[in-house]
Amino acid sequence: MSRALLALALALMASLPALAEADVLVIVVRHAEKASNDARDPDLAAEGEARARRLAAALAGSRLDAAYATQLKRTRQTAAPAAAAAGIEVTVRPIDGENAATYAADLAQDLRAWPKGSVVLVVGHSNTVPGIVAALDGRPPREMPETEYDRFTTVRLRAEGGADTVVSRY
Repeated sequence: MSRALLALALALMASLPALAEADVLVIVVRHAEKASNDARDPDLAAEGEARARRLAAALAGSRLDAAYATQLKRTRQTAAPAAAAAGIEVTVRPIDGENAATYAADLAQDLRAWPKGSVVLVVGHSNTVPGIVAALDGRPPREMPETEYDRFTTVRLRAEGGADTVVSRY
């Protein structure tokens, strides 16, 4: 874990009151560790459940306004503790063969439409998180290996356009 990057991400999140009138903050993570109980739609493993609780703890002071996940259990279960702590429901945003090519761009467009001052969590997959972040910040996607579960990307969508991105670990 890069303590400097985590500290920077937390500092960005801690500055939310200053951002409240101007920016939207989007936190993008991959689902936590999955179990092997179902090849297509597994639950979270015990380690993944613990990671989901750590995510909720990391977001505890962030005034979370929304949480998005795909239709698969592992993304919904990763988002659930943070959403429950914020008193909100997880919004399911399905991905399938019909919308896979435009999923990241469509989601980014919807995230940009949130009112200024909003904080939104997005839980995706190793093959969607890089594209979602790239669609938000305009930078080339950062590859995500299948074994990586701890990337915590904070994207600040500036009101005047552009984005600031901090990648850390949780």
